[in-house]
Amino acid sequence: MATVTLPSTSGTQTTAQSCRFCGAALRKTFIDLGMSPLCESYPAAAELNRGEVYYPLHVYVCAQCFLVQLEEYESAENIFSDYAYFSSYSDSWLKHAETYCGRMAARFGLDAGSFAVEVASNDGYLLQYFVRQGVPVLGIEPAANVAKVAVEKGVPTLVEFFGARLAERLVREGKSADLVLGNNVLAQVPDLNDFVEGLKILLKPRGILTLEFPHLLRLIEHNEFDTIYHEHFSYFSLVTTLRILEAHGMKLFDVEELATHGGSLRVYACRAEDQSRAVEPSVSRLLQLEEDAGLLALEGYDGFAQKAKKTKLALLEFLIAAAREGKTVAGYGAPGKSATLLHYCGIGKDLIGYTVDRSPYKQGRYLPGTHIPIYHPDRIRKTKPDYVVILPWNLKDEIVAQLHYVKEWGGRLVVPIPELAIY
Repeated sequence: MATVTLPSTSGTQTTAQSCRFCGAALRKTFIDLGMSPLCESYPAAAELNRGEVYYPLHVYVCAQCFLVQLEEYESAENIFSDYAYFSSYSDSWLKHAETYCGRMAARFGLDAGSFAVEVASNDGYLLQYFVRQGVPVLGIEPAANVAKVAVEKGVPTLVEFFGARLAERLVREGKSADLVLGNNVLAQVPDLNDFVEGLKILLKPRGILTLEFPHLLRLIEHNEFDTIYHEHFSYFSLVTTLRILEAHGMKLFDVEELATHGGSLRVYACRAEDQSRAVEPSVSRLLQLEEDAGLLALEGYDGFAQKAKKTKLALLEFLIAAAREGKTVAGYGAPGKSATLLHYCGIGKDLIGYTVDRSPYKQGRYLPGTHIPIYHPDRIRKTKPDYVVILPWNLKDEIVAQLHYVKEWGGRLVVPIPELAIY
């Protein structure tokens, strides 16, 4: 977002943010979640008394292109150059990645003569499966600490931010791609137009682009307000994604709905001049679904804030009642979305005593702002809490299976989104 100056009816000048895609002034609030620190900034014990910076979580929707977006309060370089998220700690996400690689190789004939590039390749969680298939790959990952793990897995990785300039350099080096993919990265790009232009540049004349991202329609339907945080600059519907790709000379020819991250889309695109790919019926079907849901009119975005408030009150009422009854409550997971949930709801370590996470990078640290301590998952078995709140609710089924043993002492599992549920 950029700031533009607007004339007001009183004759004075007022300022408004402008859409990061189309440049239109942003006046329509989607939801205001108050203030929160950066969600992937997990302080160590020695840092707890140094203070943390909080930024607004005020989300707008563009009246022209319907891109839902946050202002860029902190640069991508400061957020992502050293990152706490490692994709490989989710078994279900690894399975998702492996399945994707098999399907793409079969559908598009990828083999030893092909070249696949993943933008925001994280710790090699996905490209490792192409490597095993003998498909040459390149990962592009700005977080050096995460990229190091990918290299150790045998995944060649550039430690750089992606954009048009890097894409042009790779093309000059003979590294145009048969397949370019980006999973859950589009939302994390402040300079959206430069990024998407880079994706097009990197494609061979008949190359394929696939992008996966949480679907705005499902975010609204399923009340997934905690997936809004500063690391996510934008939130996408299919209609907006289509407009963005077309503006950069690409054709969106297929789309799939996925269960990941509470409901995601996988879109397929190619260069606009590539006539070998016909637009599949799935595209018009899903565009109609979005239109029926009201996403092509500003009124369709009303009411989301009220749904979030209802969940906030229900979760607080439950935790306060548990505290009054002397029950112990722990968390499971330390995902980025937990920062939004806890700060918006006003939940601290007086209501959730600790949380656990499988990532060694997070163990021994603290959740941002609330300073709820993060331990190894074994702590749940040792302390036997009465309730365990599953913070990465999108992995509910996987985590419920991991925590089957809590029933040994009568413990119960709590899922806060889309609405409070106790198992």
